[in-house]
Amino acid sequence: MVRIEEWRRLPAALLAILAVAFAYYLAGWIGLHQRVVVEGAEVTPLWLPTGIALTALLWLGLPAWPGIALGTYLSIEYLGTFDLTDLGIAAGNTLAPVCAYLMLRKVGFRTEVDRLRDGLALVFLGGLLPMLISATAGVWTLVLTGDLPGSEFWPVWAAWWAGDAMGVLVGTPVLLVLPRFHVSRDIYRAAEAAALLATCVIVTLLATRSSLSLLFLVFPVLIWAAVRFQLAGSAPCSLLVSVLAISAATDHAGQFADHSLLEVMVTLQALNGAAALTGLLLSALVTEHNNIRIKIEQVCEDLADLVEHLSPGHRDLDR
Repeated sequence: MVRIEEWRRLPAALLAILAVAFAYYLAGWIGLHQRVVVEGAEVTPLWLPTGIALTALLWLGLPAWPGIALGTYLSIEYLGTFDLTDLGIAAGNTLAPVCAYLMLRKVGFRTEVDRLRDGLALVFLGGLLPMLISATAGVWTLVLTGDLPGSEFWPVWAAWWAGDAMGVLVGTPVLLVLPRFHVSRDIYRAAEAAALLATCVIVTLLATRSSLSLLFLVFPVLIWAAVRFQLAGSAPCSLLVSVLAISAATDHAGQFADHSLLEVMVTLQALNGAAALTGLLLSALVTEHNNIRIKIEQVCEDLADLVEHLSPGHRDLDR
């Protein structure tokens, strides 16, 4: 009987793996259209497949890892013919999100990201630390195969690591909030959400494409999103800021004009990282405080009911 149940689950498991692989490849294909060349190596400022990989593991567990490996293979095949030397890149891109998932599970990470500790865990254990694996494995593969001079290891490594980490910090929150997304029936709140998204687009375009130093303008918008809508607002806004900033950087517009590639990458990743951290951590903090307030109000109501029930007048009525 157990064997029969396992065979019945096999098609669903295979379908889930193929869905993960397709989503990984599609996000990689989109990301590769905005890739930049750092010291002869192609890297992306925002590698969203890492966010998809980690989210798939959080939703499906470790059985999702073959889909990540297959998606990595397809992404490498898109760039050129896959050979045995590319196994290091594929292994690193698969192992990094798996390690992130295991560490997040170890610390009791909740996908609702409704506590500050969840936001911090996603930043450090989901993004910054485990993506050291994919960056190191990928760049060492390029060096060992002769595709990258050893002297250029660190610039390429830094760009690779930043792109993978940003994929988690920007992509994973958006995916985690999707299952809980719903259109508010409150017309005023829905109007505010629409105004927030429109403002985010307009302000980001102005900040990134103006010749004036206005990049700081995106942060009041992110604070508005996090305070009023928590992760459901801050995650899409952070993604919009990142995508529009990358577009401006690849076009060498505004703050990204007349600068070297290194200066452009530093400015871009500093903006993307600060925006993602602001939105993610502030929304988690606000959500945690809101939940604490609701629990305190519930306790106060229960206590008031208990006091009323124990009052002399109430006891006389019970008799």
